[in-house]
Amino acid sequence: MKKSSNLLTLYIFIAMVIGIGTGYGVFLAYGNAPATTGTKDTPQIFADNISILTDIFLRLVKMIIAPLVFSTLVVGVAKLGDIKAVGRIGGKTMLWFISATFVSLFLGLVLVNLLKPGLSLSLPLPDEHASSGIAKADMTLKGFFRHVVPDSVVDAMAHNEILQIVVFAIFFGVAAAAIGEKATPVVKLLDSVAYIMLKVTGFVMNFAPFAVFGAMAGIIALKGPIVLVTYGKFILQFYFGLVCLWVVISLVGGLILGKRVFRLLGMIKDPLLLAFGTASSEAAYPRTMEELEKFGCDSRIVSFVLPLGYSFNLDGSMMYMTFASLFIAQAYGMHLGIDQQITMLLVLMITSKGIAGVPRASLVVIAGTLSMFKIPEAGLILLLGVDHLLDMGRSATNVIGNAVATAVVSRWENKLAPSTEVTAKA
Repeated sequence: MKKSSNLLTLYIFIAMVIGIGTGYGVFLAYGNAPATTGTKDTPQIFADNISILTDIFLRLVKMIIAPLVFSTLVVGVAKLGDIKAVGRIGGKTMLWFISATFVSLFLGLVLVNLLKPGLSLSLPLPDEHASSGIAKADMTLKGFFRHVVPDSVVDAMAHNEILQIVVFAIFFGVAAAAIGEKATPVVKLLDSVAYIMLKVTGFVMNFAPFAVFGAMAGIIALKGPIVLVTYGKFILQFYFGLVCLWVVISLVGGLILGKRVFRLLGMIKDPLLLAFGTASSEAAYPRTMEELEKFGCDSRIVSFVLPLGYSFNLDGSMMYMTFASLFIAQAYGMHLGIDQQITMLLVLMITSKGIAGVPRASLVVIAGTLSMFKIPEAGLILLLGVDHLLDMGRSATNVIGNAVATAVVSRWENKLAPSTEVTAKA
């Protein structure tokens, strides 16, 4: 199993390098061709076709997510046995999530104020009616709760609304635990479904290198190597911020897990690389679940905490929201006072929850935040060209944050198997 895992990591990395090389070759051959040659649209055609590989993989992953989240979470809650246990573990989980969200947003706010990546652009304010073309998030309290609570679990599963699935699964699991033996056949059935879905996950993950190849080849062929250097200052500074966040998460995790935090980070390299290559946290969800159980986390806690993390604990995305919002304000020469920035942070803590299933979720929330603070929404266009590169780092950071959170909650519950026990089982 370990050998297979290492091979997948190697294949994904090789696919990433080959993808960059292939995309660059297409860009060199056709990227600057004059319109009269009839080949000017070749990079676009190539990108559209090669991205089919990535689209297929992501669709396969999304096919897995709803039944996997529902079955594992119901089983996890039902096996916890009582509502008190659910409440206790849920409280500890939310304590970590809220703290991590605040730290991520605050770190982004501090770094963008120190580094000031947007000041050098000195852009004129756009027409007040200019738009980025990105739908705004519903910033109202009513809109937030309407998104959280499903009116149809079938619709929630059809659209992979993770938080809505989580809400229904918790109700279902608590009810199953409450009625006891009568629910045993259903719980056993869903337990079997969970194992089947994990097996399906293994089949799907074999397609990951092709997906990473398609994603990298497409973006480089279309944008050229310039996408790697355009807004280079902003990209480097944001990634510097992500590294700082990784350090903070690892240090806090280390205080609770000890030296085992380094073993955990080593074990999640596959889902980490997968999330980075595909720019999708969801793509790494099934593999992250497997590695956490191998690490020694209690399967019931993994099944409970990890799905919640995909709605409440997207650390990389949180940091990006304050970083990007203030970057745009700086680009237009707009100064926001510390009181406005703190208000923005608090608003983002609330409005960012429960939108994990929304395409380009970070940009959607930022669009709504900009309008609230009278920052030109059209400024998002500044980021669209490099958003894929930024999303790669965000997605990888989300994986680290959720993996450490799950391990920490397992440790708090005294449900983290000793290293020697895990090694013996392996």
